[in-house]
Amino acid sequence: MAFSEPPGPGDERADRERFAEVIAGLEQRWPEQRIEPSLVRIASVVQLLGDPQRSYPVIHVTGTNGKTSTARMIESLLRSFGLRTGLFTSPHLADARERICLEGQPISMERFTAAWDDVRPYVELVDARSVADGGIRLSYFEAMTAIAFAAFADAPVDVAVVEVGMGGEWDATNVAVGQVAVVTPIGLDHTEYLGDTVEQIAVEKAGIIKPGAQAVLARQEPGAAEVLLARCAAVDAVPIREGMEFAVLDREMAVGGQVLTVQAQQGPIDNVFVPLFGDHQAQNAAVALAAVEAFLSGEMGLDLETVREGFMAATSPGRLQIVRRSPTVLVDAAHNPHGARALGVALQESFDFATLVGVVGILAEKDAQGMLIALEEILDSIVVTAPASPRAMPAEDLAGVAAEIFGEDRVWIEHSLLDAIDRATTLAEEVNDYGGAGVLVTGSVVLAGEAIRLMGGGR
Repeated sequence: MAFSEPPGPGDERADRERFAEVIAGLEQRWPEQRIEPSLVRIASVVQLLGDPQRSYPVIHVTGTNGKTSTARMIESLLRSFGLRTGLFTSPHLADARERICLEGQPISMERFTAAWDDVRPYVELVDARSVADGGIRLSYFEAMTAIAFAAFADAPVDVAVVEVGMGGEWDATNVAVGQVAVVTPIGLDHTEYLGDTVEQIAVEKAGIIKPGAQAVLARQEPGAAEVLLARCAAVDAVPIREGMEFAVLDREMAVGGQVLTVQAQQGPIDNVFVPLFGDHQAQNAAVALAAVEAFLSGEMGLDLETVREGFMAATSPGRLQIVRRSPTVLVDAAHNPHGARALGVALQESFDFATLVGVVGILAEKDAQGMLIALEEILDSIVVTAPASPRAMPAEDLAGVAAEIFGEDRVWIEHSLLDAIDRATTLAEEVNDYGGAGVLVTGSVVLAGEAIRLMGGGR
């Protein structure tokens, strides 16, 4: 990909100011957690743009947990095979540009604002039409999706890896036609929009499986699996199932991650180092490899060293990310009971803390009780706080839920994240010295991003 000369200090300042102005405007739109299920607005915008999302092949990724990590591993593998990649994920941890990556790097401020300038007239036209008809303007997520599709077409990319925001069938990203559809494990989340059973949620997520596509399916609960396979049959998609066509055959702990043997369709691949922790990340890696193998089928085989290089380069910020040492402070973006349980297993398997204190902040619409029950098994005590979000559960309310599960003597309240981390560090060190003390910040993506910014991203 060709890039222009690096900007001078004045240009850089102007880019920052313009970018901040664009983001401030986008944030005035409906937030992404507020949904009006319809593809009409985004479909109208991309049609006016000439359907940029159809100018490159797409690998489309949905699921309840693991979809961001899986998407990032897919992108890293594709890049290791020499393909120019676009990656669209959500939400972001610290900077909105994280959502749109070109060749493994967040889009530059200049490119982001240029893409917005390209799509803005069409967004505003559709906004006006929608409002005149009694509807709403494009949401923040819909606008970001349009920016990503336009940026990928302009780059141009050889392939885009696109993560669904919520659900699948009516998610804004579903105006793209994925030749490979990926479904990571489905659990209960966003039940107010998607349904309150895994079967109902699976129906929504199955909507990304398009006619003739290859559908890479992680291991699912039986009800969800039935829904996904029925969708494949209905649209003549080819199912590629974990436990049947691909699997994790073996895994061993290693410094900084784990070493896997993975069954691909072309045969087993051993000595695959994945710099991420936990059985769930091993599963995500197997799903990612199956997706890339499906995408490359008929073009090139899987060169084993290239596969190993691609996984070794993979990252997933905010997933058991170490942001400080002495004592160790970990950040994880788990935000539902399924994610919290996977986090607990990974922590116990990959780390050896004598004392672990949690800093937890949860959004009001989430299952706080379910999350805290899962976390109680791994935390010696807990400091509750509130993420920097209008949707945050007040710290006092969360403390009330936590006291019922942990007992009042194991629960503290701090209203600022910095104070919460300081309190947790003190509690951990009261029992153990630096070598055995740890702090875990978790409960929401918002809180994880806040912690990463506060702690300098692990520096």
